[in-house]
Amino acid sequence: MPQTVLDAKPVMETATLRDTTLAAHRFMLLARVLDDKFAALYRTGKIHGGVFLGRGQEALSVAVGISLKKGDVFAPLIRDAAGRLAFGEPVLDAVRTYLGSALGPMRGRDGNVHRGRPREGLLPMISHLGAMISVVNGILFARKLKKITGAVGAACVGDGATSTGAFHEALNQAAVEKLPLVLVVADNQFAYSTPTSRQFACGSLADKGAGYGVEAQSLDGTDLSACLKIVGDAIARARAGDGPQLVVSNLLRLCGHGEHDTAEYVDQKLKNSPVGRDCLKVAEEFLLRQKWADAAKLTTWRGEIVREIEEAVAKVQREPAPDPFGEKWRAIASEHLSETHDENGN
Repeated sequence: MPQTVLDAKPVMETATLRDTTLAAHRFMLLARVLDDKFAALYRTGKIHGGVFLGRGQEALSVAVGISLKKGDVFAPLIRDAAGRLAFGEPVLDAVRTYLGSALGPMRGRDGNVHRGRPREGLLPMISHLGAMISVVNGILFARKLKKITGAVGAACVGDGATSTGAFHEALNQAAVEKLPLVLVVADNQFAYSTPTSRQFACGSLADKGAGYGVEAQSLDGTDLSACLKIVGDAIARARAGDGPQLVVSNLLRLCGHGEHDTAEYVDQKLKNSPVGRDCLKVAEEFLLRQKWADAAKLTTWRGEIVREIEEAVAKVQREPAPDPFGEKWRAIASEHLSETHDENGN
């Protein structure tokens, strides 16, 4: 008998469109305020390493995280705070990792973008350049061999990743093996500072899907409703056994590549174009038009989220950093081996 990991119904099937949109908006707002706090901490020297914000990509990101369910696999990118939160990552995980707390998921050992909870399906990022697609494939293929059904894997990449060999090999493998992979491409117009005109010659990155025999969809990444619909449908098709799905979202990164980058290479005309709209503002305007929220309610929600994040930061700032003299510098995943093996591995 085939095994199954269907432990719960997808969010989009169990909640009304109104409830799903309101929940998605909250995660978007939570991610935006959290990112703004990290940027402020970075500028005051409280964060070591880079800070990479998802400003402008929250609608796409949250659509992925909120459409997945328990048992699925999610490989987020450096700008996927909204998707991480919607998939279940605690705010404390992000804060502890950025501030180097020894109580965080990486115990203060690794870079702040490499956090995750593999046992819960949230994969720590190796690289944003397509490397995570094959990792998701490996998990899905292992489940296929074990006849485990009912789960999907989502991997997020940027437009620059589509020019790499890792992207080609992984998407080709997923197509040949009919893996339930949903590959989400954030076409934010730049791979760091390289414009898309210098990366590919096809009209749209969605055109690449046909070459692999993969169904592809394009969407407006500034429109939360479109993101929820198209990403949700792609995940449903993959779950139903229709093979890998490619979703390409057109949007603009409303910040530099990282907080160290002023993004002076972005033309003002592009910022003022439809692709440069702020997806959070678009979502809030939609809620107001639908009368699902009013201005007072939006202000209240923001205040609640600001307090939640300030409390989390204050808590983590009181936590200990890792002690380099007392720390056992073993891989976290193999810590249990120290109980049965000596220092030479015997």
